[in-house]
Parts: sequence; C-alpha cells; structure tokens
Amino acid sequence: MTPQDEAKRDQLRKQLNETHTWPCVFKFKFIVPAKPENEAALRAIFGQKAAFQIRESAKGNYRAVTVDEEVQGPDDIFARYEAASTIPGILSL
Repeated sequence: MTPQDEAKRDQLRKQLNETHTWPCVFKFKFIVPAKPENEAALRAIFGQKAAFQIRESAKGNYRAVTVDEEVQGPDDIFARYEAASTIPGILSL
C-alpha cells in the first residue's frame, strides 16, 4: 500500500470512528454482474450471519447487493471491501 493509500485509509478510519459506535451493523453495497458465482463469492466473504438483499437490474445483467453485517471496527470494513474487490466486475459503493 502506498503512503497516499495509507493516508486515505487513516482518514476513512477517523471518519468511521467519529460516526459509528463499535461493534455495529454496517451496510455494505455492491453492484455485480448477474452470475451465480458472484453471489456465492460474496456470501463466502460475509458468512452466515450477514443479511443479504439482492435486486436485479432492469435488463437482468447486474445485481445490486446490500449486505448488513455486524463489524467490530473500521478494519473489518476494510477487510470485507478488499476481499470483495477480487470478484470480477464488482463495483463497491
């Protein structure tokens, strides 16, 4: 990770600590190509306790995925988004 990336992460960590009380349920949002393996990969990242809401796009090419999961702090959030970034075509919101 570059020094710029680390500075940005530190700023995000500060903002998250100012706006959340840990542990808390955090809402993750993604847009993924509508392939079964993409949903399976996200479910593997978040596990059994996470609550998933999935909406199909109008043409059915993409899915909007909202995941509510209890996290212990900002580093849990960063870890989930980093793991999700390995899914081809995913957009993290």
